[in-house]
Amino acid sequence: MTVPVRHIASRDNPDYRAWLRLAQGRPGRHDTRVILEGEHLCRAWLEHKGVPQTLVVGESALSLDWVGPIWQDCVRSRRIVLQDNLAAVLSQVEHGPAVFFIVDPPAPQPPARITAGCLWLDRVQDPGNLGTLLRTAAAAGLKQAYLSNGCASAWSPKVLRSGQGAHFALDIHERVDLSVLTRQTDIPLAATTLERAEILYIKDLRQPCVWLFGNEGQGVADDLLELASWRVHIPQSAAVESLNVAAAAAICLFEQRRQQLVAAVRARTSRREKNQ
Repeated sequence: MTVPVRHIASRDNPDYRAWLRLAQGRPGRHDTRVILEGEHLCRAWLEHKGVPQTLVVGESALSLDWVGPIWQDCVRSRRIVLQDNLAAVLSQVEHGPAVFFIVDPPAPQPPARITAGCLWLDRVQDPGNLGTLLRTAAAAGLKQAYLSNGCASAWSPKVLRSGQGAHFALDIHERVDLSVLTRQTDIPLAATTLERAEILYIKDLRQPCVWLFGNEGQGVADDLLELASWRVHIPQSAAVESLNVAAAAAICLFEQRRQQLVAAVRARTSRREKNQ
């Protein structure tokens, strides 16, 4: 391999200390960067965003087959090798290969009007839930996510690990006033609730909508719920009080996707029959 630009062997190195804070989810006050760890997230960044600001590789990880191509792809960026004991401390994944990208998270411009289906999250605080919600939204074909104040940081290490690359398939907007955003929305706003709600499975979900999901304990804030065009609930056994927010979102998003796919298949079938 090409000789690295730098080799870090001291935990007192200021760059290393800054990366460690990023990995622990406590960046410095003015540090907006994030750290991506492991093959999956690094490859996803390369595919969607290109060369990272900095590539950091543990000494032992240099021998891995998949690291070589990434190393070559990053030829124009700073490439840094960490001593293995320092890389082990930096890693947040047990026994994972010590390969890291240090990047600035994307800052997409919000659209003037919301006309396509998207995800809105109101004060979702658990990083695992937030990452799973983003992953589910991307899998269901949504392209945008809007997170209110009070949500966990979308680009924190735990959310990134839970999202498994979904961050790169979505435009993620954080610290959004969702009440104000309703004024820019041209499609229905759908929220899950038990009050004055229709059963999800009999609701016509074929048209795009904004899906709004709320805090793990409190649900959607009352003022936001009053702005919802659709109120739906998921029938469930009385054995448990409620569903996890990420599980509820998966049911809603994929019920909508099912209805839309069925409608599309029926439309194609009808056109073929007319042409015969």
